[in-house]
Amino acid sequence: MDSTPRRKSGLNLPSGMNETSLRLETFSSSSSFRAVTCVSSPRAISSLSSPSKTSSCSDRFIPCRSSSRLQTFGLIEKGSPVKEGGNEAYARLLKSELFGSDFGSFSSPAGGQGGLGSPSKNMLRFKTDHSGPNSPYSPSILGHDSGISSESSTTPKPPRKVPKTPHKVLDAPSLQDDFYLNLVDWSSQNVLAVGLGTCVYLWTASNSKVTRLCDLGPNDSVCSVQWTREGSYISIGTHLGQVQVWDGTQCKRVRTMGGHQTRTSVLAWNSRTLASGSRDRNILQHDLRVSSDHVSKLVGHKSEVCGLKWSHDDRELASGGNDNQLLVWNQHSQLPVLTLTEHTAAVKAIAWSPHQSGLLASGGGTADRCIRFWNTTNGHQLNHVDTGSQVCNLAWSKNVNELVSTHGYSQNQIMVWKYPSLSKVATLVGHSMRVLYLAMSPDGQTIVTGAGDETLRFWNVFPSMKTQTPVKDTGLWSLGRTQIR
Repeated sequence: MDSTPRRKSGLNLPSGMNETSLRLETFSSSSSFRAVTCVSSPRAISSLSSPSKTSSCSDRFIPCRSSSRLQTFGLIEKGSPVKEGGNEAYARLLKSELFGSDFGSFSSPAGGQGGLGSPSKNMLRFKTDHSGPNSPYSPSILGHDSGISSESSTTPKPPRKVPKTPHKVLDAPSLQDDFYLNLVDWSSQNVLAVGLGTCVYLWTASNSKVTRLCDLGPNDSVCSVQWTREGSYISIGTHLGQVQVWDGTQCKRVRTMGGHQTRTSVLAWNSRTLASGSRDRNILQHDLRVSSDHVSKLVGHKSEVCGLKWSHDDRELASGGNDNQLLVWNQHSQLPVLTLTEHTAAVKAIAWSPHQSGLLASGGGTADRCIRFWNTTNGHQLNHVDTGSQVCNLAWSKNVNELVSTHGYSQNQIMVWKYPSLSKVATLVGHSMRVLYLAMSPDGQTIVTGAGDETLRFWNVFPSMKTQTPVKDTGLWSLGRTQIR
């Protein structure tokens, strides 16, 4: 027995091990310290190691900071100054212990020289990793890149799509190629009236039924058609200067009125009376409740009257003529209250805004090519746009604050405009000749255009009043080409 006294150790070691078998070893590959238990004897290996581990084991796991992609989290940004009296050594040591000594080797994404002693104001804020492949859930794809909140960023509204082709085409033989005539109108009861030569035909949109309303005979021809606002009666202007009123449901003539010396090229109903414009330069007011042919005569134009429109409140009547004048009348005077002479060509295209009282749009012919907007309260021109082509017709949408224009020389196009920005929503082409005629469906979504190419084309251009969704490319009728007579 060994009589030498054994110094007691504070460690409870297994049999076969002594204190000299333990040592602290530092690895040069990393700046982190690892406590490692090293075994010096085969006996110790057999008593400590598992069958799958034959070299060594450690008392804890310390991750490798160099593979953690800490730059992804924006941990290094532009440094902020250390508060006065701060302990830089302590802050550096704390960062080294928390994130590893290689934490300071990452460069600032912004190119700044962020110091280790300066805590980042963007600590632990996730940022987009631009080095890797784009994720479908990336903040930049979702519309809010790093540093910009989702509330402050708004996605621009895409422009409304308008179908570029008509969804219905009707053959209209003998549809005249005359700029001054008005031969197409669509009633509030969804019946389209078209003047073809000496006849007027009615086309019912719901079932595509075609009815011949009247035939004026070999000595006369149709120059204008206009439905009443209720859609039950239709007025017809003739080449001989007559104004006829027909019952559209019974196909029966109700009244014939004279007064014009030559052709009646334009008609306009308000709630109670009918205005007619003629090549004789006069505008006549007709009232079906009295026996006389007309109740008043408006004289002001120096050439043929080719445009007439009542305002929606029936207070004002706008007229355009081949004398390049746009006149505005009221019910209390037989003289125009406004004489607008900015157009340099015939004014046929006239439209009152249904969205703003006193807002009037007018379009000029080949030498003018402009759409002009007027405030009829004071006579001021609000804006104008050069369309590049003869303006044949204008119609304002009742569903949205937009208007459509049809054109002649030289592009024969149809254009949809936003108001008041006057940006183009769509440009439609299809007619091979001047688009001289325009009418709108009672729901305000579809327009029909007519041209000297003897076709009527139906286009879906405006959304419905309830839902501002894009218009569909399919209409109420099957796509095809049929005859209107």
